[in-house]
Amino acid sequence: MCGITTIEAAQAAQEFGADLIGFVFAESKRRITIAKAHEILCHTPGIGKVGVFVNAPLAEVQMIARECRLDFVQLHGDEPPEYCQAVGYPVIKAFRIKPDSSPKVFCGYHPDWILFDSFVAGQQGGTGIAFDWQKAQDLVWQTPRPFMAAGGLTPDNVAQAIRILRPDGVDVSGGVETNGVKDIDKIERFIAAARSACKEELDAK
Repeated sequence: MCGITTIEAAQAAQEFGADLIGFVFAESKRRITIAKAHEILCHTPGIGKVGVFVNAPLAEVQMIARECRLDFVQLHGDEPPEYCQAVGYPVIKAFRIKPDSSPKVFCGYHPDWILFDSFVAGQQGGTGIAFDWQKAQDLVWQTPRPFMAAGGLTPDNVAQAIRILRPDGVDVSGGVETNGVKDIDKIERFIAAARSACKEELDAK
């Protein structure tokens, strides 16, 4: 559950069963300060914490990760493999998927998680637009695991995305918002739909 900016949204994500909450420390309408992230974390002990960064100085990323006791650093920019390896924290590396994307994009990268997001020119994430899941299937099968899907997911389509892509996790932000604000009902419905679809996949194996 990414783009968390309030205690209420964080508590809802935790209550309904999210594994991780994400804080955006990059330029974004959902950008959060270290102080606000601290305040939220004081009210949600025990849930995993992710910090989202875009082409930030390595020292800044490490400082925020240390101050907020992050469990993962999510890199959404053009960070090279050497940068990812130097972070010193578990890394979720985002790749924006284009129609012609190939497994070569992963060359040299060895993150703890790979995340697929939608490609929109001039935007590094949080677009609210889904990439073509069907066309991405071949790329997904060649993607190092674990793998996370993002981009345009909502309570109404996350189950379909899971059935098509079979990811190890899903990442949502705008898809659980109403008028730019996290919607508690949508958070509950999204998590329920995702967990139900995951259970169906496991039962089918």
